[in-house]
Amino acid sequence: MRTRLLLLPVLAAMLVPGAAQAQQTLPAVPSLTQKPPPVTLGQVTLTTSAVFPDNQPIRSGLVWRVYEDKGDTTQPTIIARSSSPTPSFTLTPGNYIVHVAYGFAGASKRLTIQSGGLSERLVISAGALKLKGAVGDSAIPASKLSFSVYVPIGSNSEGRLVIANARADDVIRLPEGTYHVVSTYGDANAIMRADLKVETGKVTEATLNHRAATVTLKLVASEGGEAFAGTAFSVLTPGGDVIREAIGAFPSVTLAEGDYVLIARHEGKVQTRDFKVESGLDRDVEIVAKP
Repeated sequence: MRTRLLLLPVLAAMLVPGAAQAQQTLPAVPSLTQKPPPVTLGQVTLTTSAVFPDNQPIRSGLVWRVYEDKGDTTQPTIIARSSSPTPSFTLTPGNYIVHVAYGFAGASKRLTIQSGGLSERLVISAGALKLKGAVGDSAIPASKLSFSVYVPIGSNSEGRLVIANARADDVIRLPEGTYHVVSTYGDANAIMRADLKVETGKVTEATLNHRAATVTLKLVASEGGEAFAGTAFSVLTPGGDVIREAIGAFPSVTLAEGDYVLIARHEGKVQTRDFKVESGLDRDVEIVAKP
């Protein structure tokens, strides 16, 4: 009986050719936990451009952003960006917000994308300012100038700050309108102001003319002599308001034209003198130390 049972597998293999191989090549059963391959949705190409209201194309200075519009109070998620003047975005069907920034100006549009290609053109009402400074006929170096631009609100010319510390010759892109510009020469009281209009599609260039000069402060033992190091200087108005303070042998300060009082402190002694600043006349202002 045992002999017959042992021979049965052998007989089965002999009677059915290839049976052993068939057992080895049966396909494996797929795992129930294995993830199905991803399904690729249809894709749509969105091409964008921006123009001024007169249909003049904007060819530079643009920053594009595409947001997924979730249709609720959730903050939109940015999914693409470009600085090309006419970018193309490949998107899946859905709802989006397209925004384009042109400096401090911009435009946006909500889109529902379903299929095929789509082209959108956004209109921006904006221009630009390009600012410089001068004293008389002499241009002020850009490194010594800074500009702040404000939007007037009611009777307040500095109602809302748009940009601070802009540099000379920067192209400041702004929505169309009137702006209040403050130009600072140096780091004291040499300040000029102007109201300037920005027109759509145009660059408004303006030079703000300062009435100021740069003076070098010195405390000396005799006129034209060597300056004392480590001297503390204070520049005041005749009414006593402090305009500028500095420490050193010969610090320089740029001041609006007018009358001033200079105070020098060195080794426990205080020296003073009055002086006048004339526009465009850079010079040394010395205090001769009294014995």
